Amino acid sequence: MAKRKVGSDVVSTLNGLIETSRDGERGFRMAAEKSHDPQLKSLLLEYAEDCARAVQELQQCVAAMGAKPDSGGTAAGAAHRGWVNLRTATTRRDESAILQECERGEDLAKAEYQKALKAPIPPDARALVQRQYEGLLQHHDRIRELRDSYAQMS
Repeated sequence: MAKRKVGSDVVSTLNGLIETSRDGERGFRMAAEKSHDPQLKSLLLEYAEDCARAVQELQQCVAAMGAKPDSGGTAAGAAHRGWVNLRTATTRRDESAILQECERGEDLAKAEYQKALKAPIPPDARALVQRQYEGLLQHHDRIRELRDSYAQMS
């Protein structure tokens, strides 16, 4: 991406997605720590890494626009926007409850990405956001499938 100045609304939108993705990374790592199932733990860590990559890509995109990318988040990501209930679910160490909270976090991330895709952002940034959104949808659907599977086992 060529370096060019953009409006603060574009930067704000992309920085919001950086925070959302950082929250997802933290949430998936927390969920993985509490999971008993090694395969689920591995999947959740993979999703955390995907979120970390999304953060890096978005930060690079913002920097390429000549703006300062978000590097810290706000108020601990507003208590990790949507992931806050994961702490409660993980105290029981119930895979279904953990996945339910992961899905809730992904629902909030989906809404943020949908909002960003409706915003006026440059085409190269839009392509990045769209690609990340599609990956988020895949994660969301897989988490929902697993949640339903674990719920049937209980």
